[in-house]
Amino acid sequence: MPLPPDLPVSGRTRLFAVLGDPIAQAKAPALLNPLFAASGVDAVLVPVHAPADRLDEIVRGLKAVANLDGLLVTVPHKLAMCGHADELSAAAALLGSTNALRREPDGRWYGDNFDGAGFVRGLTAAGHPPAGLRVALAGAGGAGLAIAAALLTEGAAALTVTDPDRSRVDALLNRLGPHWPGRVTAAPRPPSDTDLAVNATPLGLTPTDPLPFDPTPLAPGTLVADIIMTPAETPLLRTATTLGLPTHPGLPMLTEQLPLYRTFFRLPQ
Repeated sequence: MPLPPDLPVSGRTRLFAVLGDPIAQAKAPALLNPLFAASGVDAVLVPVHAPADRLDEIVRGLKAVANLDGLLVTVPHKLAMCGHADELSAAAALLGSTNALRREPDGRWYGDNFDGAGFVRGLTAAGHPPAGLRVALAGAGGAGLAIAAALLTEGAAALTVTDPDRSRVDALLNRLGPHWPGRVTAAPRPPSDTDLAVNATPLGLTPTDPLPFDPTPLAPGTLVADIIMTPAETPLLRTATTLGLPTHPGLPMLTEQLPLYRTFFRLPQ
């Protein structure tokens, strides 16, 4: 019988943590904890604010907790957390980025990345399959890498990436370019002849953030997507709406990962 949603934490409860800096915006606890309850699993996911300069010591401490079974990872730790996995999936190894790690029965930690799959599933469910689209991607960090690879895998015709950190752009091109030759390029700003413009940066988490890119030059009908989940309507999406452009919010990228997490963490189906 499924455990009730208000089941109290006990000494038998298994632990999961989501790591981020900041962490207040994280939606994962509100989505994963009901999933645990519905699956009949006595477990709880808690948010952990892990400052970037203390990430290593925090992760070492968490991995030493004997009843900790898994970790989720959010901004800005997805690249760094690869170094804390004993083994990576093929996707995570290609990206050099992980957003989920599980403890294996032998104590080793296995990492995978579901950001890209979640983004594409959410996009497709909203009626925007990526096949044939010209994509402009802002952000070449962990989430941006995953989204870029997933869009290209699903048949995006071309992908242009922008990021103020040129080393990140070069890393993305070096990782993905050989797999999709001629379809991945860099640019200082999204091209106007774009079908889909995506913000995969943290810009928009706080009200004082600048826009990750100016949507004004985008052609009519360009879909503007943001992976920021809080606020639901980011300044970028609000600006795009005032310009008459269609928009796609950030939350579906996470909700569409839930069935993938269920399988990854071996929860009852």
